[in-house]
Amino acid sequence: MTIPSMRFAPHFCKRASPLILVLLVLLCSLAGIAQAQSSAAGQNSLTAQAQSPNQNTQEIKAYSLPRELYAKAVKYSRAQYILYFAGFAWGVIVLLLVLAWRLAPKYRDWAERATKVRFLQAVIFAPILLLTIAVLELPVDIYGHWLSRNYGISIEGWTSWIGDWAKNQGLSFILGIFLVWILYAIIRRSPRHWWLYFWLAALPILFFVIFLSPTVIDPMFNRFEPLQKTDPQLVTALEEVVHRAGMNIPPDRMFLMKASEKTNAVDAYVTGIGSSKRVVVWDTTIQKMTVPETMFVFGHEMGHYVLNHVYKGLVFGALLALVLLYVGFRAVLWTLGRRSSGWGIRSVDDWASLPVLLLWLTILGFFASPIGDSFSRHIEHQADQYGLEVTHGLFPNSKQVAAQAFEILGEVDLADPNPNPFIKVWLFSHPPLGERVEFALTYDPWAEGKEPEFVKNR
Repeated sequence: MTIPSMRFAPHFCKRASPLILVLLVLLCSLAGIAQAQSSAAGQNSLTAQAQSPNQNTQEIKAYSLPRELYAKAVKYSRAQYILYFAGFAWGVIVLLLVLAWRLAPKYRDWAERATKVRFLQAVIFAPILLLTIAVLELPVDIYGHWLSRNYGISIEGWTSWIGDWAKNQGLSFILGIFLVWILYAIIRRSPRHWWLYFWLAALPILFFVIFLSPTVIDPMFNRFEPLQKTDPQLVTALEEVVHRAGMNIPPDRMFLMKASEKTNAVDAYVTGIGSSKRVVVWDTTIQKMTVPETMFVFGHEMGHYVLNHVYKGLVFGALLALVLLYVGFRAVLWTLGRRSSGWGIRSVDDWASLPVLLLWLTILGFFASPIGDSFSRHIEHQADQYGLEVTHGLFPNSKQVAAQAFEILGEVDLADPNPNPFIKVWLFSHPPLGERVEFALTYDPWAEGKEPEFVKNR
């Protein structure tokens, strides 16, 4: 399951069970959204003196990679792009096969023979259908993990990966049972307006899942520890950033994720809502970046926190989902009017109509992804700007520090050095690293005597 978060590193939306696309479309293509994060201290700042063993002394003038690494990044990026579009095509084929083989009517008959209670029918029908789809799509997921391991991004073993896949499916089944039950109860009562009422019913479920994610769901896949416990000196440094912004992010909202157990990638993110809201820094980020560079990454994540990007993403995504549900409603009626008998589907309120809805939501979600990604790139750019503003003056040459952080991100994550404009529009939840580095090196309102937009001079 992909839980929305605002992240520092570029990422593609993880492939999820089509059923929960109704919820995940609210955030998956946004954030990315995803995962999601007076006087300033001078050169005598403690954090400015703290150095990491990997201190990069080479001046960054633009995002660039060594020749061999450049070629590797291009190959890896292209393979990811192909996998993304091929995965979508295969997902559509899988749903068409489920319909052609009339598997949903078969599962519906099993459920209806077993019990007359509608909720129990959903308990039988939904997991079987979702498992069928997940197993048929498993080759694409396996190849995706193999690709990540082959290029040295992931170090997660296959046993651990299969365990995570199984937990992912289990969570999808639990959520799927309730969503399917609610969906078809609403369709039976309002066959013409179910798209609106289901949208209204799904929103509180989504908020509840996001609220639970940091404390219940995320720990099922990764280990977390309070950052104060693992690295109190870094917390002291990060509190300088918090103080510079005039904000209150207590240390108990800062966490370390043991990402190094599964990946070499670097990242940080902000997640949760209300009392579960928190900033998470991967241990790989701390290992591979200096303290000032980590402070900039934290400043980026704090930008998401301060600028309420999670809430804005939820509102944007909710409105997008409403549009997609309405278009999906019209498309399902049109499709069933022509193919229902051939697929063994009795009516729109038949359990067996679910693959038709999933098919259209998958297609519509795919074509809506550039809209969500455009919004995501906008708020990620704002977070970059906030990070630059909030760390200005906390350590020497903060612009160069930010550029070095982006350079490390690109080298470790094999970020595409020169993405095609179409790929950027369709897939990139963050601005390309070349643009981020250029912005970091050129953004300087202070030199022009102007006041920063987000972090006012103190």
